[in-house]
Amino acid sequence: MQQLDDSPGEAWGDSAPRFHCYNFGSINLDHVYRVPHLVAPGETLASHDYSVGLGGKGANQSLAMARAAGTVSHWGRLGRQDVWARDALSRAGVDVEHVTLLDGPSGHAIIQVDDRGENAIILFSGANHGTTQQELATLVATTQPGDWLLLQNECSGLETLIPLAVEHGLKVAFNPAPMDDNVARLPLHLCSLLFVNRTEAALLVGLPVESRAQALLDALAQRLPEAEIVLTLGGEGAWHQRHGMCRHQPALPVVAVDTTAAGDTFIGYYLAALQAGRSIDDCLRHAATAAALGVQRSGAAESIPTLDEVQRALQQAPVSPDAPVDPQTP
Repeated sequence: MQQLDDSPGEAWGDSAPRFHCYNFGSINLDHVYRVPHLVAPGETLASHDYSVGLGGKGANQSLAMARAAGTVSHWGRLGRQDVWARDALSRAGVDVEHVTLLDGPSGHAIIQVDDRGENAIILFSGANHGTTQQELATLVATTQPGDWLLLQNECSGLETLIPLAVEHGLKVAFNPAPMDDNVARLPLHLCSLLFVNRTEAALLVGLPVESRAQALLDALAQRLPEAEIVLTLGGEGAWHQRHGMCRHQPALPVVAVDTTAAGDTFIGYYLAALQAGRSIDDCLRHAATAAALGVQRSGAAESIPTLDEVQRALQQAPVSPDAPVDPQTP
């Protein structure tokens, strides 16, 4: 079992958080297989490494917020035999009071990672599905108007939770991953902030995946005119758009080892910076740097850097276009 750095991130300074963040998110066990290439249909392929670790988009994003010195409460469900996963989140600084232990299997993922750092994932929802409407209402009642609720698409009940949260005065940040047909039927117009990658954006607006970033942003703005959009494009960087105003954050030049948790790391760091009162440009810069550091490491949760590492990397200017960002550089 892979070990996590249990240290919460150092603080952003003396300022108090502008809001509290709640994350109704998945907690998975990640079974990771290192392979020379992603397996093809009908192929049997030997892996050259195997590990089990904490994962799930929800857990990864909570962990990233905590590593970024953010304050986050995780709402979720987990098989009681896997209580170590809840404890790992707690040691990292995540509030786990409302992580419920139950009888039955936890959510888990089968992850292939090839020699280029690309991945393919099979997901089993397990305990992540099954939260009742009454349980969701009880959770929302613990929050205060003006707080934020972070969501992904690995837990059930979103069609109930989104309007319930907005009615209570929460702002909703949604990462519609993994993308499926149900996302289009959710009340996305109620979301304050949407985090999407190229594939998710294209599917939401009905454009080809190879569409240019500006075409995707224009279509998203037309469909969700009141939402703040963050579009992540891997090596092409990230875009922020709100009310017709766009900002671009270039990608950092790195050699990727494993991209499994890159998007989750970006989201957690972005929200932690927003919570600390930083500008949008600063949110994007911290998020992109954290993701760049993370993809240079193997694994999901264990790849997420600390705020101290990110801040050191931000002070380091790459000496050439191909120079990697090194978290160990003083």
